[in-house]
Amino acid sequence: MPRKKRAGASISKGWVDPDDAPELTDDYFERADVYRGDELVRRGRPKLERPKQAVKLRLDQDVLDHFRSTGPGWQTRINATLARAVARAKR
Repeated sequence: MPRKKRAGASISKGWVDPDDAPELTDDYFERADVYRGDELVRRGRPKLERPKQAVKLRLDQDVLDHFRSTGPGWQTRINATLARAVARAKR
């Protein structure tokens, strides 16, 4: 009796013809990782000295409704409002 294959079962990996490999294009090399010696060179935005932190914060519903009604970026506007309050408190 033949064995049934399970869903998601991997096919045994046999020899693969190297001619079937994808072409190495300029785009491939543009996206490739770059190393200096053994160190991976990170791309993109540099790390911030003081990055923002994700926190869980309980706010009144009317406060949330007000900021959410202003559209995308409402969380950034809450942060800016709190930063102004901190600056005023430091004076």
